[in-house]
Amino acid sequence: MLNNMQQMMKQVKKMQEKMEKAQEELATKEVEGSAGGGAVSVVVTGQKKIISIKIKPEAVDPEDVEMLQDLVMTAVNDAITKAEEMMQKDMGHITGGMKIPGLF
Repeated sequence: MLNNMQQMMKQVKKMQEKMEKAQEELATKEVEGSAGGGAVSVVVTGQKKIISIKIKPEAVDPEDVEMLQDLVMTAVNDAITKAEEMMQKDMGHITGGMKIPGLF
């Protein structure tokens, strides 16, 4: 029984190490979200940190600021969704598809 517990603890430690490495790798991976046919694009890391926001000049209309706000919001949400999907895919390889609360 004690031997089984030690084996399990070793496996948990190994999984934790793999998860830490995957988190580090996610910090360097990037995804891009966009809106308005590319009028606004947002790049985020796998840890959902915004790296850049690009707005094409034709998307800027002083008479319609709300449209630009909507485009930025849509592009950010698109990028975050893609980052979450990437994180779930990367972490799913480690956890065997188990959903671990607080992990993602």
